[in-house]
Amino acid sequence: MSELTGVLAVYKPAGFTSHDVVAKARRILGMKRIGHTGTLDPQVTGVLPLCLGRATRVVEYIQELPKEYVATLRLGLSSDTEDLTGTITETVDEVHVTEAEVLAVLKSFQGVISQVPPMYSAVKVDGKRLYELAREGKTVERKSREVEIYEIEMTGMVWNGNHPDVTFRVLCSKGTYIRTLCVDIGRALGLPGVMVKLERTMSAGISASHCLTLEQIAEHKEAGTLEEHLIAADEAIPHLPRHTVMDEKKKAALQGQRLSPRHVAPEVKRNGHFRLYDEQGGFLGIYELEETGAIAPVKVFAQA
Repeated sequence: MSELTGVLAVYKPAGFTSHDVVAKARRILGMKRIGHTGTLDPQVTGVLPLCLGRATRVVEYIQELPKEYVATLRLGLSSDTEDLTGTITETVDEVHVTEAEVLAVLKSFQGVISQVPPMYSAVKVDGKRLYELAREGKTVERKSREVEIYEIEMTGMVWNGNHPDVTFRVLCSKGTYIRTLCVDIGRALGLPGVMVKLERTMSAGISASHCLTLEQIAEHKEAGTLEEHLIAADEAIPHLPRHTVMDEKKKAALQGQRLSPRHVAPEVKRNGHFRLYDEQGGFLGIYELEETGAIAPVKVFAQA
């Protein structure tokens, strides 16, 4: 039996790390070559695309795509982990804030913003992950980095005793820490803030409604219907332009030879990676236009 290949959209349950989901999928599917496309904290639920077999070669391209989340922020509290899994470090007994004020602050975060990665994160400093240092009781200086908030909107605001819970939807670039966004929104309102809930509702264009639970994956594997739910590797990276190579140069393309741009249509006008197909629509791989003007292979998928 041939190895499964494609992208499998999993709905990650709470209490699992992303690596737990990969390990569980390996056991269910009886295969080793599986990679996930973006870490989710254990308490976070939602969309976690898994790349199976040869599709693991597109993980890096899927990771570049925007992600959407629905988050709940509690104003008036803060913790050392920026969510409720940590130790509460600050409490404001009474919070005075209006929906209009929250809406105005949320809107101000749209666009390119600067974030300092939280201490409880997988970012490496001097070869060590920040969460490892944090567990040792250490705090180190972290460099801020730019991320982009494409869309942000409030979807609800309810009072939990003296503290309001603000729920918002956010569409953002890779590398955005929603926990930190919650803290920064609170700070902009002059209040401590902590993330109390997070769901990833979309990743790489895949919505939660198109995901399978681990239980459903096991059922489809047993029934022999899992392949029907896989997304082809090339379909999972539609943001890469699509080009076609002439049949007479197909073999050369598959053998890793450089090609003249005149053998590819439409004309490749800018540097960067693109998907290359044969004239019958078969996916050959990922190629790029070199500075020399030649078309060169990056990752060849089809067989010569």
